[in-house]
Order: sequence, then structure tokens, then C-alpha cells
Amino acid sequence: MKDIKIAVIGLGYVGLPLARLFATKYPVVGFDINEERIKELRSGTDSTLEVADDVLKKVLSESPKMETGLFCSNQLEDISDCNYYVVTVPTPVDSTNRPILTPLYKSSETVGKVLKKGDVVIYESTVYPGVTEEECVPVLEKISGLKFNEDFFVGYSPERINPGDKEHTVDKILKVTSGSTPEIGKKVDQLYASVITAGTHLAPTIKVAEAAKVIENSQRDINIAFVNELAKIFNLMSIDTSAVLEAAGTKWNFLPFRPGLVGGHCIGVDPYYLAQKAQAFGYHPEIILAGRRMNDGMGKYVASEIVKLMVQRDMKIKGADILILGITFKENCPDVRNTKAIDVINSLKAYGSQVTVFDPWASKEEVKKELGLDIVNALPNKKYAAIVLAVSHRQFLDIDLRNLLDQGGILYDVKNVLTCEVDGKL
Repeated sequence: MKDIKIAVIGLGYVGLPLARLFATKYPVVGFDINEERIKELRSGTDSTLEVADDVLKKVLSESPKMETGLFCSNQLEDISDCNYYVVTVPTPVDSTNRPILTPLYKSSETVGKVLKKGDVVIYESTVYPGVTEEECVPVLEKISGLKFNEDFFVGYSPERINPGDKEHTVDKILKVTSGSTPEIGKKVDQLYASVITAGTHLAPTIKVAEAAKVIENSQRDINIAFVNELAKIFNLMSIDTSAVLEAAGTKWNFLPFRPGLVGGHCIGVDPYYLAQKAQAFGYHPEIILAGRRMNDGMGKYVASEIVKLMVQRDMKIKGADILILGITFKENCPDVRNTKAIDVINSLKAYGSQVTVFDPWASKEEVKKELGLDIVNALPNKKYAAIVLAVSHRQFLDIDLRNLLDQGGILYDVKNVLTCEVDGKL
């Protein structure tokens, strides 16, 4: 595959690892509108911790004119001579859980300004079926003045990045690919197959690839919602949910899902994209939305369970000092996007408690910006009425949490990972 030059649009949790991987074989320009992010990456540092500094520095280039390597830029002219454009921008939802396609529109406008005949634009952002061809392509045509599937082509290859996972890295996860024509589909597939050691799967159409991605996380969301409901039922019966799941798991075809807070930029968001499209076709998706309602309500449920335990021990709720361990959406990762730990925190604050959030992984500045919340990165030296393990960062497992509690204090294990005796868990 000669004469390929790739531009990766968006250098976040998805874009940077992909750009770094492509850069081992091709000349790659990583483009991001965030000037501070570009400065950070050019210095050889990745604050998302997805790419190790030494690995990043090995592929960095000081010029966009190179045979292989990665040049990071926020200047449009630096991607003007690329012929493959890979869009990896986020696709969030708004406060009413409606899809926000603005980042996709804006990035499509950016690409449209430099699009040339023969170029291929590949989208990786998670969307509902039809977004690539019905929403993004018209923007590319309008801005570039070129004709779709005559002058330029598109592909879709959904991201499967698992933030914080150093085992299942981008090259080790099988990649679904697709193209706007059969020939382009093969080209897109060959491009990814040249760097993805786990292999690729060429879907017959872009819509099939889009749908495949959005149901991956919807299926997982529904399964977790089921065990979350089980946890609520078994808690009422004073039955240990983890013991039940362990016993049921002895059957070969029982799926090993565990209850918990379901956040992040994928599982907590993608089902709404599918639901939105289904409703546009006149169908109201009952199971998908029921699963979302269950999982979206788990933060308030955890807070109410903690308060119940405190009331049972005649502990004062208003003004009580409560320590929350973890604010990121998952363990051993600095990503706070759509974290559900914030629901626990806000609910406890609503009861009048004084909440301190300790997370050694999260950026204070990022948390303040995204969530409007002040956190601490060092463990405070004081006693608490209650401690809630919301995220199972490995550092937390080495702390003797009982020594941080007031006499008779509550230790609540949301993640069910603590080996010591706890007062409550999902």
C-alpha cells in the first residue's frame, strides 16, 4: 500500500492510540483543535495515559513531511496533502439523552476544506445507523464541492478502544471495517489489516458496521442492568448477590456480568443513539431504554442504601463527613467522561452530607471543568462517618480503609472488590 498519508482527526482516547499505531508504517498527521493538547503531545506526553511517553516519542516527527511517523498539529494546511482522513471525535448525548452530532459536523467541515479527488474519509465515532452517509457525507459534499462516490469516498470502522486497558490495545482488538463501495471497503479493510494484528472483519455496508458497533455496548448495558436489578432484589432479601452470581456462574453458559455504576463514553451513551434512530422509525425500544433507566438510577440507589445504613446506626446524615474513593468512570484510568460516580456524590450532597472525593488518577482541572467538582489527589488525614469505594483503582486496595472510619462508621463497596468486611455492597 504505497503513497498513503493519513490524517487522524481528534487526538483523544481513541485517536491518539490509532494515530500512533498507523505511524509505525505510514506518514500520519494527528490533527486536534485543542492547542494545549498539541503542545503536550509534541513534548512527548499523553495525559490520557493511553500511549506511554517512550512509545509516543518513538514515532513523533518534527515535520509533516516524513516517510513514517506522527506529526501533531492544529493547522489545517498540515493535513491538506493527506489522502486518508480518519475521524475519531466523541459523540456524546445532551442532558435529555439526545445524540449530539456537532463534533462530527465540525470535523466533517474541517475535512471538507482539504478534501481532494480520490480521497477516503473514514469515521470511527460511535453513531446510529445512517449517520455517516446521511449526516456526514452531505457536509463533506457541501464544503468540498465534490461528489460522493465519484470524487471522494467514505468508510466506517467503529472504534473498540477500552480506556486504561493495557492488554487489549488497539492493535489487539479485531476491527470491523466497511466502505461506501465494495472496492473502497476492501481498501479500508486492507489499511487497517496492515496494522491490526488481531485481524479485521469487512462488513457488507457502512450501515451494518454502524449498527454492529452500537449494539455491542447496548447488549452489555442490558446485561449489567439485569444484574443491577438482581442486586436490588437480593439486597431486600438479605442475600449476598456476589455469592449468587458465583454459584450461577458454575454453569458453562452463564454470562459473568457484575452489578455496578455504568458510565463512560460508550456503554452509558450508545444505547441512546440506537433508541433515537428506532424512535425516528416509529418504534419505541422497551428493553434498551429499560436497561438505561435501571443503570442511570444506580448512583441514587447507592446513595440511598448508604443513608439507610447510617440511619440504622443512628448516625447523623446532615453534615456527616463522607469519603468517596474514585471519580473516573472506570478503574486505573483518568477518564471522567459520563462517570456515574458523580450521581452518588450529588445524591449524598442532597442529603446534606459533606462529601470529599479522593482520586489519584483524575486531573483536578479536568474534573472541575467537566463536572464542576473539587477533588483531592492525596488521601486526607482524617476520619469519616462513611467511606464509599466507587472506583476500584489499584491504589485503593492497599489502604486499610477501616482505620479511616469513625467508630461504627459505614464502609460501602460499590465494586465488590474489598477483602475486608464491609457494611454494604451491590
